[in-house]
Amino acid sequence: MTSATEAPSHNHQAHQDAAHKRGILSRSSFWIDRINGWLGRVGAALLLLSTALVFVVVVLRYAFNSGSVALQEAGVWLHASAFLLAAAWTLKHNGHVRVDVLYQRFTPQQRAWVELLGAVLFLLPICGFIIYSSWNYVGASWAVLESSAETGGLPGRFILKSMIPLAAASLALQALSQIFKALLQLRAPAT
Repeated sequence: MTSATEAPSHNHQAHQDAAHKRGILSRSSFWIDRINGWLGRVGAALLLLSTALVFVVVVLRYAFNSGSVALQEAGVWLHASAFLLAAAWTLKHNGHVRVDVLYQRFTPQQRAWVELLGAVLFLLPICGFIIYSSWNYVGASWAVLESSAETGGLPGRFILKSMIPLAAASLALQALSQIFKALLQLRAPAT
């Protein structure tokens, strides 16, 4: 039989355990967001560089009647890398296309359920599929250290192809961050 003094101790321990779990979820979400924030900044820098490079290619072509396959490819490769690296950052900032007709009217708890179910049922499986289906594709490229098929093109196409599973992995991490935030919201008192 438990005494009256043991019950508060048990409640205190349960409260501490719950606070610890909230702390782990919150810290994990913070670090995932931070990593994807860094990848988003790298993507933004690559986009600026890509834009400048395309400008140079246009000036060379039309002002000097000169061109470079390597410069043209570099612009495309930088743009692709920017897009892939910034995908998770965009998700973090709710920049992806979504139907907000109902979502805007939902309570914070309902929104948390939408985020949780969307990440678990759709985003994580899609990320897993992309990683799985691109693995051999990227591996084959690395095996031969694939370069551009164009004469005068860039070496290192295998590095560009590596961005595909990297983007899916960063999206999966961001999905976990979204899941953690949703769980924290669902555990919070309803407002």
